[in-house]
Amino acid sequence: MDSKKLAVTIRELADAKKAENITVLDVRGLSTVTDFFVIATGTSEPHLRAIADEITEKLEENAGLRPRAIDGQVPTHWMVLDYVDVIAHVMRAEVRAKYDLEGLWGDAPRLRPRRKAKVKTVAG
Repeated sequence: MDSKKLAVTIRELADAKKAENITVLDVRGLSTVTDFFVIATGTSEPHLRAIADEITEKLEENAGLRPRAIDGQVPTHWMVLDYVDVIAHVMRAEVRAKYDLEGLWGDAPRLRPRRKAKVKTVAG
């Protein structure tokens, strides 16, 4: 799976667990460490755990991918899932505001989610 598709898949998995304010930063031209950051906010410790578990479990089940490393723990309010070409940051809102990864990587383009097509209904 290429890095862009992996980043989009991680965004979708986080969204499936109702992560908030999901941002995908394309850092390919800015970093030699990774291609994309996916940053997602969880509202509580169980929510952080659910988001991280959804990402790790579904990627292993569906694509055979396991993170190279997982850093941080739920009680720290920031977990990092390192998939080499994509690094997912799952954090509480206050930690996200404090470390401001989007500001730190402000030159990185953001991948916008594709808009879902609206279904037209015909009144009959």
